[in-house]
Amino acid sequence: MSVERGDVGRRPAHGAGSLFMVVRDAISIARSYGNGEVSPRGVGEVLLHDGYAVLAMSRVRGAARALHVVGVNRALRLAQMALYGIEIGKDVELGEGVIFVHTLGTVVGGNARIGDRVRIMGNVTIGTAKDNGYPRIGNDVTIGAGARILGPVVVGDGAVIGANAVVLTDVPAGALAVGVPAIVQLRGAKTLPESRNGAG
Repeated sequence: MSVERGDVGRRPAHGAGSLFMVVRDAISIARSYGNGEVSPRGVGEVLLHDGYAVLAMSRVRGAARALHVVGVNRALRLAQMALYGIEIGKDVELGEGVIFVHTLGTVVGGNARIGDRVRIMGNVTIGTAKDNGYPRIGNDVTIGAGARILGPVVVGDGAVIGANAVVLTDVPAGALAVGVPAIVQLRGAKTLPESRNGAG
């Protein structure tokens, strides 16, 4: 799910499609951990991971809403918070194989869009600071522990958000964002000018 400003990404799967995504997620995560290869043992390890449980519960929440099954979405949302310390809004779109490496303290709010195979460490906030919109995260992004990505920003494919970074402006594909507020660096290049990354 590559993203651009204003892009709402792939529409979430509905009903049985959401449940089918549970299987695709397990295979995708196993492939990520297995350096491109999938094995029964790898899939089994994924199924026992807390982050996969959170993702699977989110898929069931989506299916329950699509099928108008009353109470399931709320019950599973509360279960995610109580058991895993993570809060995911009902309108959040999660791409295939999103990896919650550590779930505790993570909040993904509003209608944020998270791409495929994104790795999210613990205590991460993906939301809004001024009710002016929510982030769009591309594919294969890594978000470090304690990072905050706030507002209608776009994080491009393959970008890395450093631990405790506060991202308030767009991050190009493949770039690294570190600091408070985040300073954006292109891999192998100099820091982008302050006027472009909002670090001034």
